[in-house]
Amino acid sequence: QVQLVESGGGLVQAGGSLRLSCVASGFRLSFYTMGWYRQVPGKQRELVATIASGGNSNYADSAKGRFTISRDNYKNTVYLQMNSLKPEDTAVYYCSTDRLGQNYWGQGTQVTVSS
Repeated sequence: QVQLVESGGGLVQAGGSLRLSCVASGFRLSFYTMGWYRQVPGKQRELVATIASGGNSNYADSAKGRFTISRDNYKNTVYLQMNSLKPEDTAVYYCSTDRLGQNYWGQGTQVTVSS
């Protein structure tokens, strides 16, 4: 059974840092592109960053230079290191992947950045 479980969210002051983790089970994430998304109530879910199986990463403009996506294939975990956080980064952050034609999502982790 495929499962994604995020953790690491919380309340942080502007300028601070958080590291989100997403532990995968039921499949080896090393073979798949993994992504971090975020959603604010009333708005569409938006892409933050992706990392391909080969290690190439891509970022939304809002994340470039501040966020870093990485993966630990031995721990079957993908991370999102977020630095220089801003109040507009406040959202629920989700981990996601597409596997064998099906899209999977975690339950999300709340990130709140105070000004």
